[in-house]
Amino acid sequence: MISALLVLTRFEGAAALSAGFIPATVREALANPGGMSLPDGLYLLPTWLTPFTSTLIHGGFLHLALNMVMLVYCGQRVERAVGPAGFVVLFIVGAYAAAAGQWALDPQSLVPTIGASGAASAFVAAYAMLFAERPVPAIGPIPSRVVRIAWLAAAWIGIQALVGLSSASGGPVIAIGAHIGGFAAGLALARPLLLWRYRHA
Repeated sequence: MISALLVLTRFEGAAALSAGFIPATVREALANPGGMSLPDGLYLLPTWLTPFTSTLIHGGFLHLALNMVMLVYCGQRVERAVGPAGFVVLFIVGAYAAAAGQWALDPQSLVPTIGASGAASAFVAAYAMLFAERPVPAIGPIPSRVVRIAWLAAAWIGIQALVGLSSASGGPVIAIGAHIGGFAAGLALARPLLLWRYRHA
């Protein structure tokens, strides 16, 4: 709803600067906890909050629609498995892991990261972990679950590398680090959230 209103009012650009996650602000926030010195008229939310607020801003209706399709398709099934509380935890941790992944990829970047695709990537990973139909065989002493995680991570990183090549050749700028960070959070949290829900049922 917030994203749609921002796009309709053409305010998404200003919102991205104020509430998007900007990797370079992390170092500034650590060096100057009292706040950043900003030009008159420019307001930034606290850096620690922007990994979440950035999920509420999208660069147009296509960007919003793609993220909503991922969230609805995978999120619905994952919520049934891990419950509403698990859904919220996965979304928030996915958003912060996405910001961490984007920061790790380019800590000096001044380009705002916006959109829920990093958090949505956490749901894609959790969906793949929880609803895979074929078992993955163990490789020697490496258990089946670890092999599944390694294959999923390798496949997702490969897909993101291809997406990165397409964006480097003139396509839209895509937050590859955010997608990888969110996906890693989903891989790590899928089973613990499932066990946590049924332990407290």
